[in-house]
Amino acid sequence: MRSARFFLFVFAVVASLPWPARASDPQPYAIEIQKTGDAQTDESIAESSLLKNLRTKAPAPPFALVERARGDIGRIETVLNGRGYYKPSVSISIAGRDVADPDLAGALDNVTQGTPVDVRVSIAAGPLYHLRAIDFDGTVPPKERAALGLSPGQPAIATDVLDAQGRLLAALQDDGYAFAKVDAPIAMLDDDAHALDLSFKIDAGPQSIIGAITIHGLKDMREDFVRGTLTIHSGDSYRPGEIERARQGLLALGVFSGVSVRVGGKPVDGNHVALTFDVQERPRHAVALSANYSTDLGGSVSASWSHRNLLGDAEQLNLSASVTGFGGSASSGIGYNASAAFVKPRFMDADQSLEADLAAVKQDLVAYNQTAETMGVYLRRVFSPDWNGSGGFVATHDEVAQEGTDRLYQLLALPLNANYDDTGVSGPLSDPSHGLRGSFSATPTIALGGTNLTFLTMQVSGSAYFDLSNDGQSIVALRALAGSVVGGSNFDLPPDQRLYAGGSATVRGFRYQSIGPDFADGTPAGATSVDAATIEFRQRFLKDWGAVAFVDAGQAGTNSLPFEGALNTGVGVGVRYYTSIGAVRADVAVPLNRVPQSDAFEIYIGLGQAF
Repeated sequence: MRSARFFLFVFAVVASLPWPARASDPQPYAIEIQKTGDAQTDESIAESSLLKNLRTKAPAPPFALVERARGDIGRIETVLNGRGYYKPSVSISIAGRDVADPDLAGALDNVTQGTPVDVRVSIAAGPLYHLRAIDFDGTVPPKERAALGLSPGQPAIATDVLDAQGRLLAALQDDGYAFAKVDAPIAMLDDDAHALDLSFKIDAGPQSIIGAITIHGLKDMREDFVRGTLTIHSGDSYRPGEIERARQGLLALGVFSGVSVRVGGKPVDGNHVALTFDVQERPRHAVALSANYSTDLGGSVSASWSHRNLLGDAEQLNLSASVTGFGGSASSGIGYNASAAFVKPRFMDADQSLEADLAAVKQDLVAYNQTAETMGVYLRRVFSPDWNGSGGFVATHDEVAQEGTDRLYQLLALPLNANYDDTGVSGPLSDPSHGLRGSFSATPTIALGGTNLTFLTMQVSGSAYFDLSNDGQSIVALRALAGSVVGGSNFDLPPDQRLYAGGSATVRGFRYQSIGPDFADGTPAGATSVDAATIEFRQRFLKDWGAVAFVDAGQAGTNSLPFEGALNTGVGVGVRYYTSIGAVRADVAVPLNRVPQSDAFEIYIGLGQAF
């Protein structure tokens, strides 16, 4: 018994001794990287250092830690070379011993397990080299020389030099030299002068002309129509930018899922370049189903059917129907919305389309009840990659009941629209991360029935997107709109032609149409001016999730000039789940200053961002 107790005592004592860590155990460490004095260089060094980036993500045992540190020396020297420092000195020590010490790993084995050691990265960047001579081996037109973007005396930053090769090649191709070649520059260091001399070898070749154009992959589309859509033709000067514009023009027809261009491998007849457009046609028919819910407008379900190539020339027939008003504090009954639209592309011009619409709507709202049938014809035109506009004629048979009065109006309108978008996203469900969107509309209207009236409705709106993280993860989105109706007071106008604020499109947190003038019983009366603004922060996290926080504010008045009336503000938060067809949106917002028709909070669920 005594022997057993003795051995237990010995075992406890031995186990409590400060035994050295085993070689396979991770060695914790703290790292300090010496600053170079150049913030951008310091940032690049930090991004390249495995010692820094893997310290907590992938702890390493002593031997692996030493090897990681030795590798960091080369990685940091590469960064410094790329920033124009070609004679740097980089050294790394661990626990006060240089990583070149062959006994360092063994010494770390003797460090008490769990005890962190100091890792110090010492950097002497050395002199900054500058560009001196820039020569060309081959003939380069003066205009293309300017595209190089390099000049003697500027810092010899490697990325600038390598980018110059691509800029020069792109400039030659844009000027018609389809088979131009620009080799990687030959760089010669002068260590005494701290200078870098460059030589670019160039073979521009002949300026090219577009030769035969072939189109592969057509099935239901007529080839003569597709060729007529192309904005380039045989005999045109070879311009990659114009070829890309022609490719985008085919995609814009909506009948192709993909369009690519192949350039012939060698010139034909001296300087002619053959082009081949490879196209993939989308299925001719498409069906879509969707649903939305908000506490003010209730639920809605929608279905649509589209024919993308009705007559062989990319004509579209789009049919849609929705049932609305399932509950909701701003809705007083079930409604519907049905429409049919026929679109004829390339109407009288490659950049124009003709659209004819028929629509019927019924909505029972707290503000008014409406049943209307509409017929419209529109001419739409693309002016540039960022600008488009439209004009049209719309006739509406409009029956509206408000406050116990039922009136029938015949509306004749001439809507004019101009739109700008440089966000680079094509679909309404896509998430813009940068750029601007804007639109302006002016709609002169004649209202016959009830009170005969001619009035003009104008609205300007815009949104801006700022990528704070430069990777699309953290976005600040801004939205603003202002609208005005001139030519009559709010009670002269048909109720559905008046302006209202409140709801997801203007001020979240307030019931739809609840902001603005009211009747004596608190029912929304409608206004002749409206304005609203939003600031929203969007943050993505994990792989498919995101969150938002927003502030909306707006007002509506009876003076036909925006920025009049009581200002109402709503705040809210939301979550996003990102799918292949867009973000599923769920927002909740509360009003900061309640109005008679506002609820304690509003919930909005739908597909795509709020704007």
